[in-house]
Amino acid sequence: MAYKQKLTFGLIIGTRDIFSAKLGLAAREILLPKIEALGHDYVILPVDATVSGSVDSYEDGKKCAKLFSDNRDKIDGIIIVLPNFSNELGIVNAIKLSGLNVPILVQAMDDDNDKVDVYSRRDAFCGKISVCNNFYQYGIPFTDTVYHTYPLDSELFEQDVKKFASVCRVVNGLRNARIGAIGARPAAFQTVRASEKILQATGITVVTVDLSEILGAANKVNLQSADLKWKLAEIKDYGKIATTVHEDKIIRQAKFGVAVENWLAANEIDASTIECWDSLQHNYGCASCLTMSMLGEKLMPSACEVDIAGAVSMYTLMLASGNAPALLDWNNNFGTDRNKCVCTHCSNYPKSFMQNELTIGSLDVLGTVLGQEDTFGAVKGMVAPGDFSYFRISTDDTKGVIKSYLGQGKFTQDPYGMDGGIAVSQVDNLQQLLKYICKNGYEHHVAMVRGSVAEIISESIETYLGWSLYHHK
Repeated sequence: MAYKQKLTFGLIIGTRDIFSAKLGLAAREILLPKIEALGHDYVILPVDATVSGSVDSYEDGKKCAKLFSDNRDKIDGIIIVLPNFSNELGIVNAIKLSGLNVPILVQAMDDDNDKVDVYSRRDAFCGKISVCNNFYQYGIPFTDTVYHTYPLDSELFEQDVKKFASVCRVVNGLRNARIGAIGARPAAFQTVRASEKILQATGITVVTVDLSEILGAANKVNLQSADLKWKLAEIKDYGKIATTVHEDKIIRQAKFGVAVENWLAANEIDASTIECWDSLQHNYGCASCLTMSMLGEKLMPSACEVDIAGAVSMYTLMLASGNAPALLDWNNNFGTDRNKCVCTHCSNYPKSFMQNELTIGSLDVLGTVLGQEDTFGAVKGMVAPGDFSYFRISTDDTKGVIKSYLGQGKFTQDPYGMDGGIAVSQVDNLQQLLKYICKNGYEHHVAMVRGSVAEIISESIETYLGWSLYHHK
């Protein structure tokens, strides 16, 4: 699933026949324009389908369930608004009978202290507990709002919907993800082994292709084709290429990029991972980093070294943030500052992740072994300072689960005299995190993205996906 900016929410406004129908109508007049203003669409019972278009009785719940079921291909999440002590039976059956398995947000409205007479009181404070109690009984997971109750026409609701929309993108995206694995895992990197079957249990499908098929397709790309000409122009506009690089090396890289993108499109791949060394260099003569960087910039994350779980981690961060993620090594200490480290890769960092001047050249370390002439296509530079979120999943085959860790940090301006893609990173209590990584058998790769999205991912995993999660704070 590509990043979906505009979502469609199923909306339920609750009520109970002992309360004024005007409360439901007033909530509707606030709710619908707010959802539209936030850039989303909605599905809701017509106002004449029930009393005020709200859900009260079991019969109301059945009407809402049918409407939602008829629109199941459109609905990304459900938002429930309680303007009063609404009938929990109508609401829980609307969800149950619809058969939808999407995230749910439950919001309840404040009472005003000067409006608690029998005609104006809401009692939604109490009603929300009853609705959530029924969800618990029925095994229906849901997301709560920042406060137990608050006014619907507040900025708090807008913030909660924005966060909830991101949760919907993460949960729905991962439950239907298609991860492309191009080539075989480098033999030396047992660390990135992963279980396709454990991933499939969540809905994540791994689609494989032999590297030779991609290289064969690359070699067949016509030099006069529009695709190749467009890719060459895209590469030359992407970053600074050294004048010493021969045009034939750029063409070779472009043909590889065209072949990869064609395969991804043909197989509807959301994120990928590539056998980036050393068969590619020996049998074709380029690095894959530039192609992977450019894919990431298009919000199609691509991980190194056939790190399937790394690709899933990158895809998760992209869904949560809408930004281009990168895959990095936890690579070096930073002097004696134990809350800083240096994260690096060759690299395949997207341009918007680096937010700094980048150059395109040959692989540095691998270039000394495989030859500079066969390793063109590395994206190099310092990652600019700013906030970031990091995330990593791993399939724990002995326990049969997906485990993960998550947190936030800052990229700093500290200089560091190393080649490749360099990110000097600061994480509070870093040593505890590193101990956790080592003791629990995690890989040396970590996915990072600009922005603060740890709470979104935490809610997605703990409430809906059920993976094991360590949230480092």
